[in-house]
Amino acid sequence: MSAYLLPSDILMPDFSTVDGTLWSSIACDQFTGEPEYWKSLDARVGDRPSTLRLILPEAFLGETAERVPVIQKNMEQYLRSVLVKRPNSMIYLERVLSDGGVRHGLVGMIDLEHYDYRKGAKTLIRATEETVAERIPPRLAVRRDAVLELPHVMLLIDDPARTVIEPLAARASSLELAYDFQLVEGSGAVRGRFVDSVGLGRVEVALERLVSPEHVRARYGEDVAPLLFAVGDGNHSLAVAKASYEEIKAAHGDSALSHPARYALVEVVNLHDPSLKFEPIYRVMTNVDPDDVLAELEAYALSLHGGAAPQEARFLSAKRRGTMHFGAPSCQLTVGTLQAFIDGYLAAHPGAEVDYIHGTRTVETIAAGENAVGFIFSGMEKDDLFRTVIYDGALPRKTFSMGHAEDKRFYLECRRIK
Repeated sequence: MSAYLLPSDILMPDFSTVDGTLWSSIACDQFTGEPEYWKSLDARVGDRPSTLRLILPEAFLGETAERVPVIQKNMEQYLRSVLVKRPNSMIYLERVLSDGGVRHGLVGMIDLEHYDYRKGAKTLIRATEETVAERIPPRLAVRRDAVLELPHVMLLIDDPARTVIEPLAARASSLELAYDFQLVEGSGAVRGRFVDSVGLGRVEVALERLVSPEHVRARYGEDVAPLLFAVGDGNHSLAVAKASYEEIKAAHGDSALSHPARYALVEVVNLHDPSLKFEPIYRVMTNVDPDDVLAELEAYALSLHGGAAPQEARFLSAKRRGTMHFGAPSCQLTVGTLQAFIDGYLAAHPGAEVDYIHGTRTVETIAAGENAVGFIFSGMEKDDLFRTVIYDGALPRKTFSMGHAEDKRFYLECRRIK
């Protein structure tokens, strides 16, 4: 098999005896401001086997010291009495979303030697948005002594011809069933099947084609480093896996190259899956003088002399509305052009703040208040993602959303990392 996406020794319960609905839990970085969600789930699970007992919801990061030893103990117990190993496996899955749509994915492991989350990276696996270094240490404390990993990382491939995952969908009924159950209310359902040897071979060939010089040149232009996997969700989770592996390499040298922590379990999804919808995340600046912001933004717009296509953003405050034009931006996306201005303005004006907002109605409401100005702009098209990451590097933080919290990846499969 190629090193791009590998089968793994996947660990899961026997779902004929374990309730899949209670076993699966949503990604730890969801509902961070709603601890009651997690407390309700905790009460529902009770003493039954659940991935909830193997993760630290970020709503409780302040309780890391107390919770981590319990998580580690649970992992050891589950290895002895709950989890069953399926050697050398890859799983094709169908995720029924809350709106009834179906997202198709492929669960396997990637080589962290091919991944770099730093802006400007040229590796085969790259972050799509800025990685905040300060968010890594508390999460690394959870992973450092863990014997298991549970993925909520979703990697995207740019496969408009649908050559990697979709052929598995066409022959899904011939594949062995791995699981099939409803998720918690409001989150849809999930069905997984083990990919057979024929499917594994076809996946390998299709991924090789996506990084071939001919394909890269035709799709993105001359003299660019191929990008195979762009991190769509779980950016900081994958960064933590990388940081953990780098610690092991520093301690053990070349012997770390055969360490299981060199790899990470992920779900791969085609960017062109119809279920994937990109929604823009708008900006509202608060604790500012709107007129001053707009005057400086206009001067900034006139100072740009880049080679990207012209862009525009609507602005609105309690007293003014209009459109700001960026005739010669350097960034490929309007959000990048605007974010560069906002970052500079915040640095020069202590006390000024920015909020990242889903939905134009909320922007309108906040921007109607005193000392606030909002910006609404066209979202990124899916076709722009890979090209933008290739030419601009990681996108500005909070560039786009890939759906609601309930539709994020649920923890389900496990893998040993020690």
